[in-house]
Amino acid sequence: PAYLVAVGYMDPGNWATDLAAGSTYGYQLLWIVALSSAMAMLLQSLCCRLGIATGMDLAQASARLLPGAWRLPLWLLAEVAIVACDLAELVGSAIALQMLFRLPLPWGVALTAADTLLLLALQRFGIRRLEALVIALVALVGGCFVVQLLLLLQPNWAAVAQGFVPRVASLKNGNQLYLAAGILGATVMPHNLYLHSSLVQTRQWPEAAGSQRQALGFSTLDTAVALSLAFMINASILILAAGRFHDTQLGPVSDLSQAYDLLSPSLGTSLASTLFAVALLASGQSSTLTATMAGQIVMEGFLHIRLPDWQRRLLTRSLALVPALATVLWLGGGATNPLLVLSQVVLSLQLPFAAIPLVLFCSRPELMGPLKTPLWLLLASWACVVVIVLINATLVINLVLGR
Repeated sequence: PAYLVAVGYMDPGNWATDLAAGSTYGYQLLWIVALSSAMAMLLQSLCCRLGIATGMDLAQASARLLPGAWRLPLWLLAEVAIVACDLAELVGSAIALQMLFRLPLPWGVALTAADTLLLLALQRFGIRRLEALVIALVALVGGCFVVQLLLLLQPNWAAVAQGFVPRVASLKNGNQLYLAAGILGATVMPHNLYLHSSLVQTRQWPEAAGSQRQALGFSTLDTAVALSLAFMINASILILAAGRFHDTQLGPVSDLSQAYDLLSPSLGTSLASTLFAVALLASGQSSTLTATMAGQIVMEGFLHIRLPDWQRRLLTRSLALVPALATVLWLGGGATNPLLVLSQVVLSLQLPFAAIPLVLFCSRPELMGPLKTPLWLLLASWACVVVIVLINATLVINLVLGR
């Protein structure tokens, strides 16, 4: 299950934020990628704990355990996050199609309105087959970046290591803070908290003493491995952008299409650009599958409504299609990257409304039973929530004051 969740952490929205951060500030924001990934691992481990201990996903628990007046607002906020995520996947896939096949961007956006219906049909063959497909796409993305970094770019690893040293003071810069919030939203995606707490229940364990704890141990290990891979891919995107486009005559480069055009000349081989485009397309296709699944879980959990997968897919994509087409037709392809980064900032702003209920539920011993959350994990979880709220609050204040 964690691999289905992990694809959300390497979707085209991540690409846009990491590309903008690396090409503009070099390796300086690598520590934000690492911090966001650590927070994602911690919160996703709580999702496993909640799902296994209670038999409820986060949406079901929110609908049943929180005051009734909160149910509709929390559902709407979750849907906003899913549409924002799908917007990034739609635009990213369209850009990849333009890179690979020279398909005009508006055509690519329209084509991606139905691109995942075929992949969704694989759900009829069972969750294991779908997981195998997603893992293959993730492996393809990872393989592309291994080749680019180790064989083509060969970055200055000492400088890369320095990028993991926290520079909190640098976030006083409004643009750095904006990109940091985008990285946070792109990494600790709110709808993935709903998704994982449901997917972990697709596994069966025997009705025996200690079996739940064993299931939690395997699920936590699964999460750590899958999200470590996602972290390496995210860090690779930023390192590639920093190594090629920061402090050079080429940069800063904040547009995915521009990065594609410049990679081949700067690395000396057309293979670099092709790998970049193939990985982008694979990440868009895999992450849009999980966004659809998350949308179904959220709608069913909060509203007790279950639509056929193809209807849910078309509903979400139709809502994302309008701003994507409007941006491409009115503002041109150059406006797509700011739109991608904005979509990830929206995810960051929505994140507290999913993370706070999750930590609250896991803080209740009578609800969690034998899997009650240890004190150190609760303290770490609340620390994550505080960091998320502080970053978002500071960003909103800066935007209001025009900083």
